[in-house]
Amino acid sequence: METVTLGPTGTYSHRAASAVTDDGISFAESVRGIADAVANGDADRGVVPIENSIEGSVTETLDTLADVELAVVREVVTPVRHALIAQSENFDTVASHSQALAQVRDYLDENYPDADREAVASTAQSVEIARDDPTVAGIAHPDNATGDLQVIAEDIQDRTSNSTRFFVVAPPSERSQAGGKSSFVVYPNANYPGLLLELLEPFADRDINLSRVESRPSGERLGDYLFHIDVDAGLYEDRTQAALEELEAIAADGWVRRLGSYDVEHVV
Repeated sequence: METVTLGPTGTYSHRAASAVTDDGISFAESVRGIADAVANGDADRGVVPIENSIEGSVTETLDTLADVELAVVREVVTPVRHALIAQSENFDTVASHSQALAQVRDYLDENYPDADREAVASTAQSVEIARDDPTVAGIAHPDNATGDLQVIAEDIQDRTSNSTRFFVVAPPSERSQAGGKSSFVVYPNANYPGLLLELLEPFADRDINLSRVESRPSGERLGDYLFHIDVDAGLYEDRTQAALEELEAIAADGWVRRLGSYDVEHVV
């Protein structure tokens, strides 16, 4: 099974994808590239980051799920373990993905306040830069410290609870109704007082927990929004189906996309 995710080798996305398949893993440069590869049949599965416990949702993924017809078939949660990796302790610049830099901000402020900080495309890329340049330290998983690189400090994330959720996406034909969670994208194509309350009440009335609700601009016009909703219930449940029927009636001038139901797996 060909699986595509964000590269290069050694990123947290790559680690999550490795938990999904033992077969081939290829890399794309963007979440949209992953989605298009799955939608076009060039890959069987895609692994995309959806949310970090510190930095919040990945907006590129949210927007892609609203634009591209896909199924969410699995959720993978992986802890984020950041290490400071360099050839030696003599470095002037700390490089990594912008989210990784944000997640170790307190550590860097306390221990390396004078070091420059450089945002790069991925945590893995920061390691390759550090491999080529002794004046640069990267921030990535400690397993990336190979060859001439060493772990200067380990578990430097500001919060030990730091973790990232990944969605495993597949073609729409593989959408399932089985699973403990379900996700939807709702575009009501309307704007009036109490609209959001109306959209959420069908779930509250049926004792369905909302694990995430987030709005994103629709791109149609200023002030027009769509909503991403995760619930702790499967599509196979009568209560979920009843809530969705009511939701679709409220959003009759727009649309409701059922991304599917899935289970959650925690990996290290």
